[in-house]
Amino acid sequence: MRILTIVGARPNFVKVAPLMEELGHHSDIETVLVHTGQHYDYEMSRAFFEDLEIPEPHVNLEVGSGTAVTQTAEIMLRLQRVMEETQPDVVVVVGDVNSTLSAALTAVKMGRPIAHVEAGLRSFDRAMPEEVNRVLTDAISDFLFVTEPSAVDNLLREGRPKERIFLVGNVMIDALRRFLPHAKRRAVPPELCARSKHNGGLAGSYGLVTLHRPSAVDNLGTLRAIWEALEEIAKEVPLIFPLHPRTQNRMKEGGLCGSWQDASNGVCLVPPMSYLQFLKLQSEAALVITDSGGVQEETTALGVPCLTVRENTERPITISEGTNLLVGLNAGRLVQEARKILRGEGKKGQVPTLWDGHASARIVRTLVDQVGIDHLSATGRYALPSRDWRAT
Repeated sequence: MRILTIVGARPNFVKVAPLMEELGHHSDIETVLVHTGQHYDYEMSRAFFEDLEIPEPHVNLEVGSGTAVTQTAEIMLRLQRVMEETQPDVVVVVGDVNSTLSAALTAVKMGRPIAHVEAGLRSFDRAMPEEVNRVLTDAISDFLFVTEPSAVDNLLREGRPKERIFLVGNVMIDALRRFLPHAKRRAVPPELCARSKHNGGLAGSYGLVTLHRPSAVDNLGTLRAIWEALEEIAKEVPLIFPLHPRTQNRMKEGGLCGSWQDASNGVCLVPPMSYLQFLKLQSEAALVITDSGGVQEETTALGVPCLTVRENTERPITISEGTNLLVGLNAGRLVQEARKILRGEGKKGQVPTLWDGHASARIVRTLVDQVGIDHLSATGRYALPSRDWRAT
């Protein structure tokens, strides 16, 4: 069986790492890894391949930056030639970025089965580009691998066949469990401790911030209010804020502090971090403030309080079971809930069922079963808990 696996952007790399490792243990599966080049600079791409021990891609389409339409079209044109040459039995796409939809559209046009990892998540907000990508990808996928029960309900409501939906767990948590010990051993750069006014160390004495979505950073009034809220919170706990390029550009355009500075206001702005460095800081933070879907899941798995600066989330299990709390774009509520956490009054959570580090094994086993090739390892590598994870 030949599997074509597509990655393109920072969140994809985390999700595909455990899948590539699992596929590598299966001698009868040939895996072709294609990097679309949607994210291409070192900190947003190459550093993740190194940290996550992802093999060098067989193909890099090198589409680079551009509008969503341009990226989608370029990926499809370049990926078509790759599919013609490789003739894959299954095309695996992960997440909800432009590369995900582009690869799925190319595969369906060429008559190739599609497996969507992280299917069924819905914010019900079509203003989010990711929501459009998710809905369209799920509509044409043949195998729908789901992280939480709400996603199963969403897919069934949209008319997807029940026998094609598989509740397998969360590959991002596979990666977290695999690499957390490595991250814990990472030293915090001395300059970060110094600029955060904590020369003696950082553990538990700081908050971590990550913001990049249009809803939070594109409107100057909203961004200014959030920035002022962060400065208020930083009076009580230092905040470390790795700036996404999009956010840094918006802050500069708005006349806010958009370059690395001395953290005199308690907010330490730093460049984007590698996966392991960010995971270390995330695991030891007093609280995390974010608009990232993946960070909502990781903080739930880590048991770290999370405040999500969005009006909705496509990952409701992080709220119903995890440590996540939606504060909307309300700067006042952000400050209020952060103070609760710092007083020890934040919500507690638990790790959802099947977020156990075995999602990748379930996915590979399902693909093997469904494609009809009976070559599960006789060593028992794919022996899993007796729970039936299929939606049926």
